[in-house]
Amino acid sequence: MRRLPALVISLALVVAACGGSGDDGAESTTTTTAAKATATTAASETTTTAPTDEPGEPLVLYSGRNENFVQPVIDSFTAATGIEVEVRYGGTGDLATTITAEGESTPADVFWAQDPAFIGGIAKQGLLAELPADVLGMVESRYADDDGQWVGITGRSRVLVYNTDLVLEDELPDSVWDLVEPEWDGRFGVAPTNGSFVAFVSAMVLVEGEERTLEWLQGIAANDPVIFDGNGPIVDAVVAGDVDAGLVNHYYLLQRIAQLGEVPARNHFFPPGDPGGLVMAAGAGVLVGSDQQEAAVELIRHLLSAESQAHFLTLFEYPLVDGVAAPEGQPALAELPTLGISLTDTADTLEPALRLIAEAGLT
Repeated sequence: MRRLPALVISLALVVAACGGSGDDGAESTTTTTAAKATATTAASETTTTAPTDEPGEPLVLYSGRNENFVQPVIDSFTAATGIEVEVRYGGTGDLATTITAEGESTPADVFWAQDPAFIGGIAKQGLLAELPADVLGMVESRYADDDGQWVGITGRSRVLVYNTDLVLEDELPDSVWDLVEPEWDGRFGVAPTNGSFVAFVSAMVLVEGEERTLEWLQGIAANDPVIFDGNGPIVDAVVAGDVDAGLVNHYYLLQRIAQLGEVPARNHFFPPGDPGGLVMAAGAGVLVGSDQQEAAVELIRHLLSAESQAHFLTLFEYPLVDGVAAPEGQPALAELPTLGISLTDTADTLEPALRLIAEAGLT
């Protein structure tokens, strides 16, 4: 197995800086699912086809996505195939570090990460098997690994959420670079230790280089932003009018609208080519040491089924399979910005991103 010591150190650093759980706030638990007589009609109508081999030991899934997001589709997979799945829930960074430590002896058959940097790190260590072409072909190539070792399941776009009572439309920034201008001094929030912010900065390093990225981070720090621990508190502060705007993932506002009804806030999407509009793919891959490769691939195929993708849409993330609608009121997936980078390569810039965030004085 190819060893990448610097990458292992980067994973450990990011886990420490980001608190492990990241956006999803998943807690480490283990759940076993089995076929249930009470399975929903939708689950029984899934198009997933059971593998030709007889089901053996339960599949082991390491999931960096939280239980509310994951468990319904795992239950429907088990109902359709008879294959039980043991799920280890935890922070994506924690699980990536665990897989790194376990190496090819990991009990995990499938790793489902909340962002491309961590699963990209596992791929770069040679710990993921190449997925079949038909699975990779279910999503646009920009949302899958260049070497075919993981595939995106859902998309999460970076946006500027803003309070419509405090920010006029003609005030909205044309680029994330505009947030360093004096008119934004003290008006917006950021979560510099949050995993999605670190992933965004990692992508900026790939696109703009370290010097330019540091310049932006220092400009943000000089503009006296309000510092938060995560995306959710930023959105809550924007809705309450405590800050005018904030850099977050798109779905947090949609979740608040679903909970509270109409709120005085909207998502502002940055234009194509702007690093502020990064679309991160939450991806899944099969561990190279798995002795249930066929069943593991079938699980990933199920995550990309129309049924599963429709479930993810109800949680306001972007389905990545063609033909499934975008979250209501948001731009279509095809209209979201592209940066011309390999999402897997954000694994290489995790450590520089953390270093630059600290050097700018944001942590």
